[in-house]
Amino acid sequence: MSAALTPRPARRVPRWADVEPFLHLRRPAADAVSRRLARAVSVDDVERMARRRVPGAVWDYVHSGSDAEIAMARNREAFERVELRPTVFGAVATPDLTTTMLGRPAASPFVLAPTGYTRLSHHTGECAVAAAAADAGVPYTLSTYATTSIPDLAAAAPGGRNWYQLYLMRDRGVSLAHLEQAREHGYEAVMLTVDTVVTGMKRKDRRNGFAIPPELTPRTLAGLARHPGWVGGILTSEPLRFATFPEGSEHARWGVSNALREQAIRPEDIAWVKERSGLPVVVKGVLTTQDARVAVDAGADAVVLSNHGGRQLDRAPVPLELLPEVVDALGDRTEVYVDSGVRSGGDAAAALAMGARGVLVGRPYLYGLMLGGRRGVDAVLEILRSELERTMCLLGVPDVGSLGPQHVRLRGDS
Repeated sequence: MSAALTPRPARRVPRWADVEPFLHLRRPAADAVSRRLARAVSVDDVERMARRRVPGAVWDYVHSGSDAEIAMARNREAFERVELRPTVFGAVATPDLTTTMLGRPAASPFVLAPTGYTRLSHHTGECAVAAAAADAGVPYTLSTYATTSIPDLAAAAPGGRNWYQLYLMRDRGVSLAHLEQAREHGYEAVMLTVDTVVTGMKRKDRRNGFAIPPELTPRTLAGLARHPGWVGGILTSEPLRFATFPEGSEHARWGVSNALREQAIRPEDIAWVKERSGLPVVVKGVLTTQDARVAVDAGADAVVLSNHGGRQLDRAPVPLELLPEVVDALGDRTEVYVDSGVRSGGDAAAALAMGARGVLVGRPYLYGLMLGGRRGVDAVLEILRSELERTMCLLGVPDVGSLGPQHVRLRGDS
């Protein structure tokens, strides 16, 4: 047989075992983490340094938005248009950041938003984030697609304000089991997400062949080789999986979630979640005044104006721009929260002045997790808290409740 006709050997598919040689490489020393965190004075600093700590596909999963990323860019553009207006005769040395959310006290008006697959960012994942939130005195929200189970998270932050984010499943028995577990383990609220009946197209994930657990191709192996600390953490901890579902459940399989989620959510589903859980219900993903009214009429205790951080419908409305209209329409009937683009204490002050009860942050704490595990999340929360305190000092505002429309406008608005 000629050499030209000699069959080529089949290419071997890489396995997790192929990265075991990296395990002898040490994770970053504690003092190295401290040095990195000491250089971080803003979320932008944390983001820049975090990008070097994880493989490219992981970074793209966390950082990117859907389709052309127009909604994600517009979220930030809206906050960049904010003008804060100080009261120069109202000097305040130590403003009070405390507030109430869902009738319970919080040390500051931040909520840590639900993020799926959090242990991809750092092997300590949701447990580290929840513990940091508990120490900071703010709520943390566990995702339906978490890589830590409902009871394990509760055990990691027993004194925390733990909320549970629910994706409603077609099989209501699956959702009911989640609600019962959340109530049993002391979660204080359910956040029903209504904007994810199907998953938005994230082009970078598609190009990277992103999956849970990561699919090991020569390209991804090359990326892993440059991040031995991340590899070592993942391989020496519990396997990555969707831990809120029983092992082996079809709901825990990557790539089938769209077909299993409820794709026709109705207002009465809010009442069903509230009745079955016995907990306050926060409806997340509202983007019109009419939907906000419908959610409250159906029993929602709070609504979150959110376009999912620009990860779902591209070109969706910008939550910050919608905020005053919704607050005005709902009055004191419910609490209104906002997310999508919040990256600083100044952003939070603007949203609060425009009527929000609290703000949700997601990517910023994931950047902190990438950079330094639990300590990185602590650092981000302290950056946000100190920025908000400093902004309120400079605005001459004594407490969160005193922030109002007189303190903010969006440049370019009439």
